[in-house]
Amino acid sequence: MGVKTLKSPSDMWNYQEILSSLTPAVVIEFGTRYGGSALFFAAVMRQIGNRFKVLSVDIDPSNISEQTRRDHDVELLTLSSVDPRVAERIASLRREYSGPAFVILDSDHTETHVLAEMKLIRPLLVRGDYMVVEDSNTNGHPVYPSHGPGPFEAMEKYFQEYPDDYENDNIREAKFGFTFATRGFLIRR
Repeated sequence: MGVKTLKSPSDMWNYQEILSSLTPAVVIEFGTRYGGSALFFAAVMRQIGNRFKVLSVDIDPSNISEQTRRDHDVELLTLSSVDPRVAERIASLRREYSGPAFVILDSDHTETHVLAEMKLIRPLLVRGDYMVVEDSNTNGHPVYPSHGPGPFEAMEKYFQEYPDDYENDNIREAKFGFTFATRGFLIRR
């Protein structure tokens, strides 16, 4: 739709299939950048036809397209994704829009930050909600080995503390043979 989207096309295909089967009421995106994926999520959700809201959170609004800013189904929040006010807004949206949630973590890719995001979102998700941890393919999983501890390592730490929170959607992850979300397709138990 003319707005940059920094995501794998195969992951985007998976996302629209997940949205179609999950039919979430709330789509939560940590990391807006240009806003292309927020527009994509909103367009897919409009095709599904249920009432919904896309919440996209980023600390830097300067690159977000005007098209994204004008979309009435996309709410932009300029905060760190680990700010407690983000959790408050998500809780409010979950009360206003009843139904499942789809969450995608794609902001700061350091281990510490992703772990904090996972812990922030933990009490806000319920059984059946879906979360994707993007860029867990970095730090040698299998790409960009010099990245340093990131999303993959954050998930490892999270699951040491909360081993039963999620089920890996291994079939979805393996569908195209490559993903930016290595071990990061997660269904809340």
